[in-house]
Amino acid sequence: MGLSLNIDMSSTAFIEPLPVIDFVAQLLDRDISVRPLSDSDRVKIKKALRGVKVEVTHRGNMRRKYRISGLTSQATRELSFPIDDRGTVKTVVQYFLETYGFNIQHTTLPCLQVGNQQRINYLPMEVCKIVEGQRYSKRLNEKQITALLKVTCQRPQEREKAILQTVHHNAYSEDPYAQEFGIKIDERLASVEARVLPPPRLKYHDSGRERDVLPRVGQWNMMNKKMVNGGRVSSWACINFSRNVQDGAARSFCHDLALMCQVSGMDFALEPVLPPVYARPEHVERALKRLYQDAMSILRPQGRELDLLMVILPDNNGSLYGDLKRICETDLGLVSQCCLTKHVFKANKHQYLANVALKINVKVGGRNTVLVDALARRIPLVSDVATIIFGADVTHPHPGEDSSPSIAAVVASQDWPEVTKYAGLVSAQTHRQELIQDLFNVRQDPQRGAVSGGMIRYDTGGRLDKNPRGSYSTGMVSVRDSSTKFCCTNLMPLERPVHHWSLITSLQLPLSWSRSVITPGCLLIITMISVLPIEVATYCRALWWTRRFAIQPSLISTCAAMLAFREQAVLPIIMFCGMRTNLRLMGCKLSPTTCVTRMPGAHAQYQSFLLHTMLIWQPSELGFTWSQIQVTADLWRAVLRQAVALHQGRATPGLVLRMLL
Repeated sequence: MGLSLNIDMSSTAFIEPLPVIDFVAQLLDRDISVRPLSDSDRVKIKKALRGVKVEVTHRGNMRRKYRISGLTSQATRELSFPIDDRGTVKTVVQYFLETYGFNIQHTTLPCLQVGNQQRINYLPMEVCKIVEGQRYSKRLNEKQITALLKVTCQRPQEREKAILQTVHHNAYSEDPYAQEFGIKIDERLASVEARVLPPPRLKYHDSGRERDVLPRVGQWNMMNKKMVNGGRVSSWACINFSRNVQDGAARSFCHDLALMCQVSGMDFALEPVLPPVYARPEHVERALKRLYQDAMSILRPQGRELDLLMVILPDNNGSLYGDLKRICETDLGLVSQCCLTKHVFKANKHQYLANVALKINVKVGGRNTVLVDALARRIPLVSDVATIIFGADVTHPHPGEDSSPSIAAVVASQDWPEVTKYAGLVSAQTHRQELIQDLFNVRQDPQRGAVSGGMIRYDTGGRLDKNPRGSYSTGMVSVRDSSTKFCCTNLMPLERPVHHWSLITSLQLPLSWSRSVITPGCLLIITMISVLPIEVATYCRALWWTRRFAIQPSLISTCAAMLAFREQAVLPIIMFCGMRTNLRLMGCKLSPTTCVTRMPGAHAQYQSFLLHTMLIWQPSELGFTWSQIQVTADLWRAVLRQAVALHQGRATPGLVLRMLL
């Protein structure tokens, strides 16, 4: 397509240029002159105003601008400061009255702190106004997000029309700079080839009226269907943090939700252990622990546990949701399901209850559905051999959060071949660090010896590759997002991902590895072998071009052979090992590649090869498949010997190629 011009509409939030008094009143959603601010109010105000520019209004046309650095802990009437070297002290109220003739009205409110830490200036809120045109980069609340989406969401036709109007308005054909450089811009949108992937057929329980379903336009529902594996909830309780929901409404809502879970296929008790309990949001920790103790006093003599806690939250709950999840999951070890007040009073909430039931089932260990192709062992890559699918991501704090840690998350499948049930683990790490560290590590214990740890843990009786079904996982598929760096440098050779799907256009490797690019329709295979006798790190590159993205990777790799030959293959790293696809050899050419030894000052140049092949997925065509190649320790030894000979000039690339193929 050549050079292209990207034109689109983007939206962001700006701080409304209001007097600070009005801004604070909107932020707290109340009249701030009625009662004094609480400590939580001060924290919220300080967090919202820190870094914001304001201009003063008490000096006539002299609108001097300042950047807010903090908020005083004392009220304005209690603040004083020295005005000269003799130690003369004046209050802020007295200073503004004598110097500017301004009588401060809101003396119970704190002052804004501006300037540096060495010389802090106090500005009363009522003399400050927010400067216009400041982008708001911090986190928006739910109401603000909803308002922003209403303004910015457009249908594709409307978005296309707006873009074309922008192109027409810019008049690139008359632009003097474009004319000077001979650039012509087409006023039509670029046309690109696209396709719609067929949806997979989903399997549900045989007791339902519909045993399977084919989603249409990405949508389906639970009507006439039952979960393929319903979880069990024999004891549950409800806590209500919304003052707008009365006990009767809470009881009715919980009963409807429990009934929906039963209808959907779960073994769910209709009656709670305790009646619904009301609690104030500011007492969340105390209320949760008291409810848990009361419930366990009933369940413990019966040898039972509290399986689920239903929670009703206010629509605007601030930090309540995060606090509740933290307490339930880290202090109490309790599964919880939160619901907003607006859904309690929803007239027709059948679909909502069905969706919540699906969430509850997964949380208590059930499975909602599985792929029909998975049951029939027809999923390429996954169904061939026992496979674990890993997913990894790092979530960073919102802009403006300077001290909060980043959160790394890793999930892994547990139920091959269905690969529907996942377990997850989260861990805090350094602020805004993309690299997930300590996925796997080994520490020495005085009693137990080497102990596996990190985010990826093994508890398989010494067998590192054992999966929950009792068979042995010979493959690993790892999927990560556009920026997360999935670091496996601490893993054993057999534990490296056979297939690494990175949802990006560039493959990010650790600093000691080479950096290469994955383009659409192209996979770059990287193999790095460190050979002990000559201490040479050899990088071999093979470029595989794809047609219609028709790729069926195989989990049959050379990792097993490498493990048998660990005394020579110290650091085998296989990012993409083999393609279970009919291949045709298109050609082979030599290209210079640099080989750098680890010995100081020793540099060698040698010739390597780039193997160009075309991946064609047509069963009727003749060809060879990588899955037919039996990689043994003897073959791998021979390949390594030829690689050494190639480096020393005693072999040709063609010989190594013939041995591999």
